Amino acid sequence: MNASVEAASVESPVLRQAQDNAGATLWFTGLPSAGKSTIAHALADRLSADGHRVQVLDGDEVRPHLSQGLGFSREDRDINVRRIGWVARMLASHGVIVLVPVIAPYAAARDAVRDDHVAAGVPFAEIYVSTSLEVAESRDVKGLYAKARNGELSGMTGVDDPYERPARPELVIDTGRVDLAAGVDQAGSLLLAITQKER
Repeated sequence: MNASVEAASVESPVLRQAQDNAGATLWFTGLPSAGKSTIAHALADRLSADGHRVQVLDGDEVRPHLSQGLGFSREDRDINVRRIGWVARMLASHGVIVLVPVIAPYAAARDAVRDDHVAAGVPFAEIYVSTSLEVAESRDVKGLYAKARNGELSGMTGVDDPYERPARPELVIDTGRVDLAAGVDQAGSLLLAITQKER
C-alpha cells in the first residue's frame, strides 16, 4: 500500500466516526417486571435517533438462540449470563453501545461479566432496577408471578428462587418511584460518564 492510500485511509470519515463512538455495556439487573427492558429499549431508541450504534440484548429474546437447551438451575443461569456478557463485551469492543436487560440473579455471575469487560478495557456499568417485589408483582407483565403463586411455576426469581442485590451498582433506579423519562435520562447520563472516562 502506498503512502497516499494509507493517508486517505487514516483520514476517512468512517474511521474518524469509529474512533469517536466509544462502545460500552450497561447491564440492567432486577426482579422480573421491574422495568429493565422498558428502560433499555427506550434508551436504545433515543441513542439510535442520535446516530449511535446500539444493540439491546434482552434476556427473553436472546436465551432461545444463545442458550437453547439450558434450564433454570443456578449453574444454567450463570452460563446464560456469562454467554450474554461475552457477546456484549465483543460488541462493545467494536464501538457498539450494548444494553442488557437481564435479571442475572446471582452476584458472582454479574461480577464475572464485569471482570471480563475490565480485563478487556471495555466500559461497563451495572444498573440496579430496584423496583420492589410488590410493585413488580402487581405489574406481572408475563403472568409469571401468578403462575408461581399458584404452584404452576417453580424457580421464580424473587418468589422461590433468590435474587442477590448488587452491592455497588453504578446506578439505582426504582421504577415505582421514578418515571420512564427520568430513568432513561439517568441511564443515559451514566453511559456518557463511563464512555468519557475511557477516553
